Amino acid sequence: MSDPAAHSPFSVNNVRMFIAFRVFFNCRFYYPIFTVLFLDFGLTVAQFSILNAVWAATIVMAEVPSGALADIIGRRRLLVFAAVSMLVEMAIFCIAPMGNIPLLFSFFLVNRVLSGLAEAAASGADEAIAYDALQARGMADQWGRVLDVQMRLRSVMFILTMTIGAAVYDPDLMTRMASAVGSDHVFIQSQTLRFPLYLTFLLAVLALAAVLRLEEICPAPEADGTCEKPFGGSAMDAFRLTLSTGGWILKTPFVLAVILFGMLFDGILRMVITLASQYYRLVDLPESVFGILGSVMAVAGLFIPRLALRIAENRSPAFCLWTTAATALAGLCGMAFFWPIAGLFPALVAFSALYMVGFYVSYFVNQQASSSRRATVLSFKGLAYNLSYGFIGLVYAGLLEAKKAGFDAVGMPPQGVENMVFRDTFFWFPLSLAAGLVLMSAGALVLRNRKP
Repeated sequence: MSDPAAHSPFSVNNVRMFIAFRVFFNCRFYYPIFTVLFLDFGLTVAQFSILNAVWAATIVMAEVPSGALADIIGRRRLLVFAAVSMLVEMAIFCIAPMGNIPLLFSFFLVNRVLSGLAEAAASGADEAIAYDALQARGMADQWGRVLDVQMRLRSVMFILTMTIGAAVYDPDLMTRMASAVGSDHVFIQSQTLRFPLYLTFLLAVLALAAVLRLEEICPAPEADGTCEKPFGGSAMDAFRLTLSTGGWILKTPFVLAVILFGMLFDGILRMVITLASQYYRLVDLPESVFGILGSVMAVAGLFIPRLALRIAENRSPAFCLWTTAATALAGLCGMAFFWPIAGLFPALVAFSALYMVGFYVSYFVNQQASSSRRATVLSFKGLAYNLSYGFIGLVYAGLLEAKKAGFDAVGMPPQGVENMVFRDTFFWFPLSLAAGLVLMSAGALVLRNRKP
């Protein structure tokens, strides 16, 4: 009798290491206190904004070239680079000096560049090496199961890191915990602010250990691939692959549509998540529970992927699109009312849609992309997502400034003005999503009707 475990996608080494890498690379203990961490080190809000802009620009510039390099020189090598970059960026965080602001800023600048490079290198290469391993064993149809388990495990880890990271950052809590075990040590913020960083450094070590155990899978030469031997090529090969893959996406309406719709959803929903703390404040939720709320939102990741898998396997891509659209619009429209306390529930609905988007885009794109260009295709997807997020951020910032300029703020404190402007402009998010869906759907219909 054959062993059932041998036919499980999780019996494949690359699948297990892919899941481990995703969990350790993406779940970081400092996420719940990310902004205040920079400020408590001594940086200003303006410097924090500059560093984030550098991080985003690095990802945009490196996203597609890194995907092409993964398809040319090997996915494992790019993932090792990503893990090593994470290890170094966290080491820089851990030893960053306090007091000398120019020196501190230079440390954080290097950190942000390395972080952006790591994100770009990992994007696409990790999925490609896992999917190819499944395909090589005739189990490509099991990719949905892999995504389901990966997203649920990542949600569990995210809950743990959000909760623990916020807890160890609090000097009062750490002092009480020390007292409970018989120590009279009194912690201060300059000590505890590094605790989430030390813990994330350990995750970087585990991420590196996972990628070192990956096995390289070379695309079949006859596919339409780029390697006649196990990976190898020049920068010019990577450039040619980038151009040919871009052309392939433009000539493949289904893949182009999946990426464009995913870009629309991801950009808007990610921007709303970025502004979540401001929203929570306006629906009368206390700031002391913001970290817990992040964990609560991650709970959706425990069941949404399983639901998305069942829908994707039994329904059409159009059904997947419209159920995601209905979920996102329902959540965003509900959020626009800013119901006290109860406003948390539409936020949960809207944020759940982001899990659906992530699942469906990966599910359908990996089905269509050939092995030899898979990492490059996924990098184009990542580039589209980051461009959308950046563009929406710039447009919304301009909208806020325009609204603020015409706002009668006499007698109101600055924070009150910010809150009022945010409340008055939030409806643009569901409106923009609805308008984008109408335009893209009309474009898809026109293209389909032009087919011979």
